[in-house]
Amino acid sequence: MVVGLLVLVMLDVPIAVALGIVAVLAMLATSGTAILPNVGLVLFDGATSFPLIAIPLFILAGAIMNATGISRRLIAFATALVGFIRGGLSMVSIAASLFFAEISGSAVADVAALGSILIPAMKRRGYSTPFAAAVMSSAATLAVIIPPSIPMIIYGVMAETSIVELFVAGIVPGVLGGVLLMVVAWLYARRHDFPVEEAFRLSRVRETFREAAWALLLPIIVLGGIFTGWVTATEGAGLAVLAALVIGGLVYRELDPEALREAMLEGGVQTAVVMLLVATSALLGDFLTELRVPQRVAAGIMGLTQSKWLILALLNVFFLVIGLFLHSAAAIILVVPIVMPLVRAAGIDPVHFGLIVTLNLGIGQQTPPVASVLVTACSVAKADIWEVSVVNLRFVAVLLGVLVLVTYLPIIPMALVELFYR
Repeated sequence: MVVGLLVLVMLDVPIAVALGIVAVLAMLATSGTAILPNVGLVLFDGATSFPLIAIPLFILAGAIMNATGISRRLIAFATALVGFIRGGLSMVSIAASLFFAEISGSAVADVAALGSILIPAMKRRGYSTPFAAAVMSSAATLAVIIPPSIPMIIYGVMAETSIVELFVAGIVPGVLGGVLLMVVAWLYARRHDFPVEEAFRLSRVRETFREAAWALLLPIIVLGGIFTGWVTATEGAGLAVLAALVIGGLVYRELDPEALREAMLEGGVQTAVVMLLVATSALLGDFLTELRVPQRVAAGIMGLTQSKWLILALLNVFFLVIGLFLHSAAAIILVVPIVMPLVRAAGIDPVHFGLIVTLNLGIGQQTPPVASVLVTACSVAKADIWEVSVVNLRFVAVLLGVLVLVTYLPIIPMALVELFYR
């Protein structure tokens, strides 16, 4: 099955279709044609999980933010705060990415929306093109561990664990990683003498804060509702759409129907890809579960070592390699159900492991050949991917550092979870 899947992927067959073909052929080989009526039922059940509705809604909320001037106001406020620091515009990019991801939940959407504004601005101010693309790309990837996160939603469904707890666990690592990215950007800016944007003026901070005040309420409304238990993560996604429409369309009165239509179409395509992946992976997962493959994998690795920390090291390497070749959604959907019996047998908290998986696959978004977020940033910047990758090594090192801290100091991701939910 693995060989067949690799052959189909190398022939440029979409991963979702390849998964479906391999699963159906395996079922026919072991159970005959009598199993075929079950295929449609499993596909349908796999794609109708209620939490997955949050994916298109968070994508839509991000599209509305970009089509109503909300993103522009946030960038202006961030510039007023840190524009006086050398290389301040790169720090604005990091801060804006972390904030934007709190609504969109998607790294690709983040870099496409904000990158189209900030990368040209950095280039005009004398920043090198590879640096502008690298800082935007890495900041967008780090943002996927800040709630809400589409990879976390998919992981929560696949691992049957709390999506809200996953969201909370991502807050401290996300903020810590953002600060470290800013430090690296500042050191690079000093070395290459990048410009200061503007002198710090309290009047300018007040002015931009007033303009962005409604936009700053968005994450408070959405995440506050989720974390306090007033709404589920899925309902919170619907609340994000409503809040973005009210603030952007009625308060700011800047809703661009054409930009919104294009963003909705793009979001619909992204959602369809994810849902087809979920459906066909459910088919493959059903077959593997009947053969008890996940349990056999768990027993085999536990036979090699009983150490939880060594098992985590092996899984980190495994997911880093997987991330080189698979998009995060595909990797989570395909691999997580297989390794979860091992994770539970080793005594690893599923929420803690979810942060580890999300970070690993986020790093994969920065490393060719797939590198979906890096490719998007390079496309926006019109930059060579290898030149950007050389500069990006500094930022990827930060992401790896955060991964090590999250893996071996569980208190970093789990402190808030333990405080509020356990």
